[in-house]
Amino acid sequence: MSTILIVTNSSGGLYDFRNELLVRLLENHKVIISLPDTTKVKELTEEGCEIITTPINRRGVNPKEDFKLLLEYRRLLKRMKPDLVITYTIKPNIYAGFACRLLRMPYVVTITGLGGAFDRKGFFLKMIITMYRIGLKKAECVFFQNTENMDIFKGYRIQGKKERLVNGSGVNLARHCFEEYPKGEKTIFLFVGRVMKERGILEYLEASVRLHREDVEFAILGYCDENYQDLLNEYEEKGIISQWGFHTEVHPFLAKASAIVVASFHEGMSNALIEAAATGRPVIASRISGCQEAFGEGETGFGFTPGNADDLIRAMESFLELSKEEQAAMGKAARKKMEQEFDRNIVIDAYMEEVNKII
Repeated sequence: MSTILIVTNSSGGLYDFRNELLVRLLENHKVIISLPDTTKVKELTEEGCEIITTPINRRGVNPKEDFKLLLEYRRLLKRMKPDLVITYTIKPNIYAGFACRLLRMPYVVTITGLGGAFDRKGFFLKMIITMYRIGLKKAECVFFQNTENMDIFKGYRIQGKKERLVNGSGVNLARHCFEEYPKGEKTIFLFVGRVMKERGILEYLEASVRLHREDVEFAILGYCDENYQDLLNEYEEKGIISQWGFHTEVHPFLAKASAIVVASFHEGMSNALIEAAATGRPVIASRISGCQEAFGEGETGFGFTPGNADDLIRAMESFLELSKEEQAAMGKAARKKMEQEFDRNIVIDAYMEEVNKII
């Protein structure tokens, strides 16, 4: 039996968006997972995965800390001797990729998004480019979730042996089944995602103030990743927003909403958007790669310019002008698009094809 090592920065993300791939791998391979937290370790262990805890500071840029992470990955690879390594997210992609290259072990990389790294200038940008080039150069396959990310890497000559494009992690159409559209008179906009500047929280809050009225609710689903909790509490006390908290199972909350708002500045492929669409909910989404592939303007949602509160408000007003029947029809069209283009099984088949070529 072959051994596959998966390296990632979040057990929650791995389980929620890639668990179907793990199940397929477990049919014929031993699966070991290196991750930093315990959120979904119980579930992953019960399925048959072996878990190794490897601390990662996901957002830190301390060179000493990152060098220690590289050494830890190298020690892990030498100890486990996997037949294949699959990496997700920035630091595992770079440092586990470099460790695989040093030890001449085959590896597959997934670019789940670039964040703001390539918006930087000068030395920092040069450093990021160099690190990615080193980490990905010998990858058997680099999976991208949107064409813009792929083109950026090509432009900077960051490449593995092969590149492949998939529609994000896809969406589990059974888990995120179609739900009938809410019948209430109130329109509920639901912001889904980490509460942070790059997810567009400030624009959403501004829209909630300027569009505030009795028959519209502005809800937030997600945890604070930056220091906005006091501001959220203040807005909630004034009756401008409602906080729905952080939940690992989001489907029931998507079903309650009239439309989902994804206001990110950067995305690989927005899981919040495709899960909402699969549930049968229209979306108000940033017009960026990683979002715009997953909705049709005026058909399954409305797009707007990220970082532009005026344009977000315009998109929300366009939605509010629709009748409930038109909103519901938009949700049905969103579900149909997910069935045709974003079924997670299509993504899993692509990964398994590459795995089977390597092993």
